[in-house]
Amino acid sequence: MFSVLLVCSVFSFAQTVTEQFLVKGNCNMCKARIEKAALKAGATTANWTANNQTLTMTLDESKVKCDDILKQIAEVGHDNEKFKASEDAYKNLPPCCLYTRGSDFEKPNDTLEHHSDSDKKTNQIEGVKLTREKEATAISKKEAGLIFNISSKELLKAACCNLSESFETNATVDVSFSNAVTGTKQLKMLGLDQKYTLLTKEQLPEIRGLASPYGLNFIPGKWIGGIQLTKGGSTVVNGYESITGQINTELLKTHDDDKKSETEINLFSDNNGRVEANVTSTSPISGKWNQSVLLHGNGTFGDTDMNDDGFLDRPKGSQLNVAYLLNYNDLENSGFASHFGINFLKDERTAGQIGFNKRIPQKDQSLYGVGIDISRFQLWNKTGYVFKGKPYQSLGWMNQLTYHQQDSFFGLRNYFGKETSYYSNLIFESIIGNTNNKYKVGASFLYDKYDEDYLLDNYKRTETVPGLFAEYTLTGEKFTLVTGARVDFHNLAGTQFTPRMNFKYDLTPKTIFRISAGRGFRTANIFAESQAYFASNRQIQIINSGGEIYGLKPEIAWNYGVSLQQEFKLFGRKSTVLADFFRTDFQNQVVTDLDESAQKILFYNLEGKSFANSFQTQWDFQPLKNLEFRVAYKYYDVALDYLSGLKKVPFMAKHRGFANLAYSTNKTEKGRFWSFDTTLNLVGKQRLPNTKSNPAEFQIGDYSPSYSTLNAQISRNFSEKIRVYLGGENLTGYQQKVAILDAANPFGNYFDGGMVYAPIMKQNFYVGVDFKF
Repeated sequence: MFSVLLVCSVFSFAQTVTEQFLVKGNCNMCKARIEKAALKAGATTANWTANNQTLTMTLDESKVKCDDILKQIAEVGHDNEKFKASEDAYKNLPPCCLYTRGSDFEKPNDTLEHHSDSDKKTNQIEGVKLTREKEATAISKKEAGLIFNISSKELLKAACCNLSESFETNATVDVSFSNAVTGTKQLKMLGLDQKYTLLTKEQLPEIRGLASPYGLNFIPGKWIGGIQLTKGGSTVVNGYESITGQINTELLKTHDDDKKSETEINLFSDNNGRVEANVTSTSPISGKWNQSVLLHGNGTFGDTDMNDDGFLDRPKGSQLNVAYLLNYNDLENSGFASHFGINFLKDERTAGQIGFNKRIPQKDQSLYGVGIDISRFQLWNKTGYVFKGKPYQSLGWMNQLTYHQQDSFFGLRNYFGKETSYYSNLIFESIIGNTNNKYKVGASFLYDKYDEDYLLDNYKRTETVPGLFAEYTLTGEKFTLVTGARVDFHNLAGTQFTPRMNFKYDLTPKTIFRISAGRGFRTANIFAESQAYFASNRQIQIINSGGEIYGLKPEIAWNYGVSLQQEFKLFGRKSTVLADFFRTDFQNQVVTDLDESAQKILFYNLEGKSFANSFQTQWDFQPLKNLEFRVAYKYYDVALDYLSGLKKVPFMAKHRGFANLAYSTNKTEKGRFWSFDTTLNLVGKQRLPNTKSNPAEFQIGDYSPSYSTLNAQISRNFSEKIRVYLGGENLTGYQQKVAILDAANPFGNYFDGGMVYAPIMKQNFYVGVDFKF
């Protein structure tokens, strides 16, 4: 097996050589023209593929040279890595063949990095397999926005039991526990909470509304085929809720170029009583149909109490999660493609003091308990049509229906919530003149019906949001500009205008400069999004500002960003440095105030200013073959005007450091190799909420101490079909000394399980095995 790490690879067969070059084009007409020109110029065989823009040809070097063939291809209008077509030759191409011109011939199309379940792409040349290894995490060089493509290869570096654990080796996203009783995890990006990031699955809304507190647990890691992470303003096509960026998860699917069935069984267990099983099966049904069956089950059975406060460090319970995906692809003939999905989830958790019996009502027992039962059902479809003879013109329609129900109690507090949502998005895409001028227009509709009970109060509302949008992409030789806007007619929040812009300029082929700006708005679900503080005896108080949602007005913010990406060679090997700065300014915000009183949670609309400054610099380097190194530093300055004045937002460290080291041995012919991965996180001090109204023994300081965590994993692939892995989390053993205030008196005035700034569990060790057949 030969690894193609460069664009062109040469192999000798008898008196001929076989070579690969990048040649730009769009469609079947391009394919015919390119291959005809190559054969006319003297190639023995020629095969051009549109998906990776690659021409594979054999030739007799004693009769013809590569440059002669590539020059002929340029003369008929197609840019390649050696010669550029004249302007007249390019303009004489049919409209469907007007590809995007540019100078980046360093690698195949970035589209190969999207929606991928595999870690490599292959082509067959006369019995020789060419393999191009994908990067585990790649920064897209083609997109105007700052987008990270995270492949399944990256997800294998850690346990990744669910989406919340899929970013442990990623420097951009911060993952932290938000509650010492329920053990929930939340993401933070650009210095702001998860609720300000658009979280989608298959480009459809996913973790939002009532799913916000626990939704990261609803996407098993073994179901994930790839993740696209966008920092800053994302496309207006996907809606108005994105403020700090978007994280899109693609589920595991069968590829068109992979006609064989594959089933994988994963078994996982840790030393604290968690077990998990996953079954994923992808298979073709016919020439145009394929399917995926995704099964997941987990259970947590151990009584884990590492700080001896009498409370479980993580909930006990189980989850059953089932999904079925059906895909139809006939783009080459009829132009149609469609994707269907259905998902059912049942999750039941019990937390609180050890010995609490969920079967007995809380009022009839002295031990404090938490019960969270969630049922969730989703049905979705995405259908697209590419116009015949116009590969640049398409029509897509996405629809999704979601039902979510949560029945829960936190001690003597009851919370019940039901949500029914319907989402529809119709998108038309085409060009103006040529593919340097692309546009998208469309219409969307969002329906959310909420019914919530908290204590004795009932909160009902229905949100209907029809919207219109347009987006224009201008591509030049060295730049890409994407600008768009949408207008949404919200029945409760009024008409909202959302403009966004992303601009990329290639200072050199190795130096990329980006700027972005955009607006976003959202309606806050204060009960669902604040459940981290429900396991406490803080009383909830809403200060009505005359809004239509809990008496509050919608949240509106502007985000601005700038980044510089530099690639260079260090000791002869590829190295990349990325530096970015983003600022978010809130025009309006729903403030969650934990400072006014240690016995209250206040919700009110912002009066004053609220901002978040985020700076990150990251260095990716491969000092040796199979050795990857990533180091990053992040600086956050996040503050807002509370009732008591301008303060730093709590639980947000100003300084963070990150380092990841990954090494693998050479793969043998039978697919055997070792992999080693370790990640170090350094977290600076964080401002803590004011607890001075509590007795001295139940007060916490103004700031938390700094701390570090270390995760590591070793895996052994015994073949292409069997893999075993062993790992440890929080190997430094750092643990928040007092995670729950007044834990001995959970029904007293000072009990509070929401003051979490660090891990609440010490070292956790796990083992897993993957079988493929």
